[in-house]
Amino acid sequence: MTDLFTRSAIAALSLVTAGSAMAQDNVVNIYSSRHYDTDEQLYTEFTEATGIEVQRIEADADELIARLQAEGRNSPADVFITVDTSRLKRAKDAGILQSIDSDVLKDRLPASVQDADGQWFGFAQRSRIIFFDKDDVANPPQTYADLADPAYQGKVCIRSSSNTYNQTLLAAIIEHEGEEAARDWAKGVVANFARDPQGGDTDQLRGIVSGECEIAVANTYYFARALASDVEGLSAEIDRIRWVWPDQEGNGAHMNLSGAGVTAHAPHRDNAVAFLEYLASDSAQKYFAGGNNEFPAVEGVETTAAVDQLGDFKADEVSLSAVAENLPLAQQIFNEAGWE
Repeated sequence: MTDLFTRSAIAALSLVTAGSAMAQDNVVNIYSSRHYDTDEQLYTEFTEATGIEVQRIEADADELIARLQAEGRNSPADVFITVDTSRLKRAKDAGILQSIDSDVLKDRLPASVQDADGQWFGFAQRSRIIFFDKDDVANPPQTYADLADPAYQGKVCIRSSSNTYNQTLLAAIIEHEGEEAARDWAKGVVANFARDPQGGDTDQLRGIVSGECEIAVANTYYFARALASDVEGLSAEIDRIRWVWPDQEGNGAHMNLSGAGVTAHAPHRDNAVAFLEYLASDSAQKYFAGGNNEFPAVEGVETTAAVDQLGDFKADEVSLSAVAENLPLAQQIFNEAGWE
């Protein structure tokens, strides 16, 4: 590698890996809820560059958070990796992360994807946007607010309120527009449901293909995945689906992230920090984001061919750390609106 990680992070690691370091300490233990084949390349490249062996456990994010809490000071974990701002906040609130101060991360990553206390960092982004049936919808919603317009009554498919992506979207609306506007929005979207919330984001897109709904809300990588590979019930008729990048005249399209932090009792803290700094390198960004058809957090890193097809857009640059503080209120609003 020839980018910033090689020049700075590896140099810093010399103190960790030099003479007196025990061989068994030359590791970094990762708890990850990501399960992508391309992540293997990440770990291999990191080890080749540093000599630090990567050991990992993969499981559901909530399972890993519970495990870290149960293990406490005896936990072997150094790094926690997961998806969505809400899960990173959950980890922070559970006390399983620690603050780190890294000039590499501060310089490489946008401020919007950094926790205010330095406990988590976003390394890939995805956007939650609007999809529609090009044959049935002549005037699709252009903003998130439009999803609550009575003109779209009975047309919208979207996941349940327990879904973390929806929670973070509503939390962002609260941050931008305030509590009352968020309440009105949630009630309006419920009134426009084409069906009761069910399934994942792919199922919302399948709803357009099946004719159950004319408009759907989903994360970009689910659609990009169907462009790049054969997704049952979606890819064969994906040409009938078009998309809108919302709020292009306003705040921009809502962004979420895949991110990581150093665990509270990391036994190999320096190695853990070095691994996070490595994730901000150009080569790692390509693998980390590309494995799930996401957008790299670092500007200028190339995206996958499927992501390229989605075109250019204006992204919301609101601080996701600030958005995370609104998550409990978002769930309350969902409940009051009758959003199942």
